[in-house]
Amino acid sequence: MRMPASRPLLCATLAACLISAMSASALAQDAGAAKRPAASLNTIAQVFAALEACWVPPGLEQARAGMQITVLVSFKRSGEVLGQPRITYETPEASDEQRASYRVAMAEALRRCTPLPFTEALGNALAGRPMTLRFIDNRKLKQATLEQAGTAHDRQS
Repeated sequence: MRMPASRPLLCATLAACLISAMSASALAQDAGAAKRPAASLNTIAQVFAALEACWVPPGLEQARAGMQITVLVSFKRSGEVLGQPRITYETPEASDEQRASYRVAMAEALRRCTPLPFTEALGNALAGRPMTLRFIDNRKLKQATLEQAGTAHDRQS
């Protein structure tokens, strides 16, 4: 299945977003921002969990309910990003501003988390192999679902 080609955006590549995100160091100083994992990672599941813990989605004013962003990334044995990560999918209905904010959030997550502390075995196994990371922002969906459930419960009472 082929993904639709994305339109040019404010941040044309994840690398451009990473550069702009690094210059906006205020995001990295955010008290709620996750930090690089301390323990060595020995499984792919631990890698995904560590990357998810580093991702801080954009603020609700810039967010889009159900927004999805997928990035293709490879790592070196040392846990550093190899080459340039590439965004392979973004929710088509999102505005350019929403897409840009999620690209910056993804770039910030990679910057915060890497280099990942791979064990030697995992580093050897993953080195150079592409990994697809998909993030879905369902914060507003959860809130809307809770509000709908509360309204339905109130009608029954």
